[in-house]
Amino acid sequence: MKMAIRQRLLSVLLLFLPLIAWADNRLNIVVIVGDDWGGPYASAYTGIYGRALPSDTVKTPNIDRIARNGVLFKNAYVNAPSCTPSRSSIFSGRYFFNTGGGAFLYGTWDPTIPSFPLLLHDAGYHIGKTYKTWAPGVPIDAPFGGVKTYQYQQSGTSANRFSSTVTALMAKGMTFDQAKQTLLDEVNGNFSAFIKARKPGQPFLYWFGPTNTHRSWVKGSGKALWGIDPDNLKNKLRAFLPNVPEIREDMADYLGEIQALDAYVGVLLKKLEDIGELDKTLIVVTGDNGPGGFPHGKWNLYDFGVATPLAIWLPNSKAGRVVDDFTTLMDLAPTFLDVAGLPTPADMNGKSLLPVLTSPNSGQVDPQRNFVITGEERHVGMATEQSLPYPARALRTANYLYIRNFAPERWPMGCPLISPAPTPTPWVFVDMDPSPTKDWIINNRNVPAGAHFYTWGFAKRPMEELFDLSNDPGQITNVANKPAYATVKAQLAGQLLARLKNAGDPRVVGDGKTFDQPPFTSLASVACHDSLPLGWLANGQ
Repeated sequence: MKMAIRQRLLSVLLLFLPLIAWADNRLNIVVIVGDDWGGPYASAYTGIYGRALPSDTVKTPNIDRIARNGVLFKNAYVNAPSCTPSRSSIFSGRYFFNTGGGAFLYGTWDPTIPSFPLLLHDAGYHIGKTYKTWAPGVPIDAPFGGVKTYQYQQSGTSANRFSSTVTALMAKGMTFDQAKQTLLDEVNGNFSAFIKARKPGQPFLYWFGPTNTHRSWVKGSGKALWGIDPDNLKNKLRAFLPNVPEIREDMADYLGEIQALDAYVGVLLKKLEDIGELDKTLIVVTGDNGPGGFPHGKWNLYDFGVATPLAIWLPNSKAGRVVDDFTTLMDLAPTFLDVAGLPTPADMNGKSLLPVLTSPNSGQVDPQRNFVITGEERHVGMATEQSLPYPARALRTANYLYIRNFAPERWPMGCPLISPAPTPTPWVFVDMDPSPTKDWIINNRNVPAGAHFYTWGFAKRPMEELFDLSNDPGQITNVANKPAYATVKAQLAGQLLARLKNAGDPRVVGDGKTFDQPPFTSLASVACHDSLPLGWLANGQ
C-alpha cells in the first residue's frame, strides 16, 4: 500500500516537474521610469538623429550599458504627455483614453482594468516598487495594489530630490562624492530590502521610479554639481528654445538630474550582479513624458513632449542594436506578460515587443511598426479649473507629425491668467511647470527676439497641425494649410481617425463629448483672461 502511494506521488511530481522548472527559470523584470525624463536625452543617443542635441553633452554610462547590451529604441513614445495618463497606459497596456478616469491627471483608476504588476503577482512573481509608480491618481498606486502595498523604501526617499538634498548635505560639510553616496546608499538599501523579501528562486518584478528629473531642481546645479557647462549647449537646443544663458543653464540643470538618475541605475545593475541575477533579468529604462517647464515639453504632442528614451536589455539576445521600429510604452505590459509566459488580455491595445527584442536585426525590424498614436485630454490647469479639457490626438510617422486639436478655441497650456492674485505664477499657463525658461519666454513676449518663442509655447493652435520632419525637425512650421501637403494631410488625418474609432476612443465615437461631461469634468468654468496684464512678471515681483 505504501509503495503504491509513493508511486502515485512520484507520478504527480513528475507531471508537474516541467511546470516547476519553467516557473523557476522565468526572467526577473526591472522597470526604471524617470519622471519627466524625455528628449530622449541619454548619451546612448549621441549622433543617432543626425543633429546636435543635449544628448551629446549629458553622460549616462549606466543607461548606455543597458543599451549596449540590449536594444536602443530610436522611435519610442509615451501614449500621453502627462504622468497619470502616461502611466495608466503603461500599467494597463491600453491607449490612455481607454483607461477611464486614468486618462486624466489626478484621475480615478478603474479596478476592472488588469494591470501587469498584479497579473505577474498572481502568476507567482515577487513584486515591489520604490518611489513613484502611478501617483498622482485615485486611489494612489492602484495599479500596483495600493499606497504601501509592495512598497520598498525603508531607507528613505531623498533620492527623489537629488540636487536639493546633495546641496544641503554639502552645506553641512560633506563633499559632493560623500553626499552623492548617501543617496546611492539609499537606493541600494531600498532595492536590497526588496530582494531580501522574496522567496528563494522566485522571479521578481521591481519598479523603480525616482522623481528627481521632475522639477524642481536647484538652479545652477548642473554646473555646480556635475560640471556641465551651459555654454556647451549653445548649438544644441531645440528650435523652439531661446538660445540664451538662462535657458542653457536650465537645460544643464536638467541634464544634471539625468546624470543622477544614471547613477541610481548603476546601483541597481551592481546589485543584480552581486546576487548573480543580471543575466536572468529583463531591464527596461525609460521615462513617462517630456521635460516640464520647457515649451513643447510635458503636456504637448510634439516630439519633445512625447518622445522618450527607451533601452531594453533582454538576456541572451543580440546586443548593441538600434531599432527604428515605432513603439509607445503601452507595448511594455504585453511584453512583460509575454516574457513571463502569460497570455495577453484581449482588451490590451499594446503589442508585445518580444519579437523585436529577440530579432538579430537592427533598423526596421517589424515593418508594421511604422507609426504611433499619442494624445491628451486634461492636465494640471484643467484639473485645477474643473473645466473642459484640451483634447488632442496625434499620428507620428517617420516623415510627418499630424496633430488634431479637437477644441482649438481653448488654450493648450491653460489660461494666460485665470484670476488676479498677489503671486500669480502658479495660475499663468499652468500646464507648463514654473521654471526659469517659462519666466524668460513670458517676460520677453513683447520683445521682437522673444515673440515667436511665446507663440510656439503658449498661443492657441489651429484644428490641424502638420509638420514635415525632413525640413522641420523642431516642429515649428505648420504646413497643414499648404496646398502641396493636402494629400499627405488627408491621408494622415484619415489614418488617425480610423485608428481612433477602431480603438473606441471616446473623443471620436458617439457624440465625442464623453470626456467633456461628468464624471470626467464638472463643467464648471473659471474666468480665463485672454491676455497678461502689462508689467506682469512671471516671478510675481
